[in-house]
Amino acid sequence: MAEIQTATLTARHPLEGYRDLLEALSAELAPALALELGGLVAAVDLRVDPAGGGPAAVEQVVGGPLPTRPDTWTALPAGQALRLGPDEWLLTSAAAQPEDWEFAVDEAAAAHGGMAVDVSAQRTALRLRGGAARELLTTGCALDLRPRSFPHGRCAQTLFGQAAVVLVAHGGDDLQVLVRPSFAAHVVDRLVDAATEYRPDPSPESGPASWETP
Repeated sequence: MAEIQTATLTARHPLEGYRDLLEALSAELAPALALELGGLVAAVDLRVDPAGGGPAAVEQVVGGPLPTRPDTWTALPAGQALRLGPDEWLLTSAAAQPEDWEFAVDEAAAAHGGMAVDVSAQRTALRLRGGAARELLTTGCALDLRPRSFPHGRCAQTLFGQAAVVLVAHGGDDLQVLVRPSFAAHVVDRLVDAATEYRPDPSPESGPASWETP
């Protein structure tokens, strides 16, 4: 009998082709602005009655509190819990496998009439840091992103350009953008184009930098 050959599939970031570009851009714009690719995570969409015992049961499984107010988020041991709606949370983990994460959360929620669905491939992440991060996002987003209106602990579903995104405030100058992979390049292209405003004047010796998108 012929030996069956198997191949190991490695997950690849949907924006991997932009990594070198973003690193070069961030180096030139530092410390005003840095754009980074977020890591790959397991993610589930949780739906459960917030007034029942489901949230507490899920908290025991994920190891941290679920946010009690919509449009807020809390930290989990290896991820985040985002309150996206009255009975909806997005739960992520950088340590768990997607199928294990879905099974554990769904089992806890199902005992209270809820459910969890794997959405690990539904969104990819970008991270914007620096004093210009919030201003850069306002070039394509109508939300008031000033720190007093969008402080640490807040999240929001909105549009950036024509792409649906989730914005997550990690700190004064630290924001996360979650976007569907099919629209991720559109978002990055707009950010890179808008970031030219923050580019320092090049010296005659160095000449212009090349920020051509992949």
